[in-house]
Amino acid sequence: MDLNLYNKQILGFAASISRVGRLANPDGSATAHSRLCGSRITVDINLNNNIITDYAHELRACAIGQAAASVIAEVVVGLTIQEVDDGAKVLNAILQDKILPPSGTWAKLEAFLPVSDFRNRHGSALLPFQALKRAIEDTTPESSL
Repeated sequence: MDLNLYNKQILGFAASISRVGRLANPDGSATAHSRLCGSRITVDINLNNNIITDYAHELRACAIGQAAASVIAEVVVGLTIQEVDDGAKVLNAILQDKILPPSGTWAKLEAFLPVSDFRNRHGSALLPFQALKRAIEDTTPESSL
């Protein structure tokens, strides 16, 4: 295990995942998987006025994917679609360019800075955002009104 990659924050997030399970009646659902590592996540959301009002996920993922899913699950309810997109952009900037996140909603993504040195792990970190974006796309126009 590379301790630079699996730092205490990453392992802490992975060990404390909330909102595990499925929603009874989601507005949108999506699954994303990584062929490289075999990680898989299914995300259910409810959406009202472009705001995520409920969220749940089932995942079978490595510690990096679990940690990213944990950070998302902690903050996603109450966020707008734009704020979710902002989070994905923040994580991408961390992974691609080692840019620190701004303070606020997505500040905890700073823990993923060591992952930037392991390009083969970027997909694992981004997988929960991919599933969430697909679940948003899966919502019907009526659910976002």
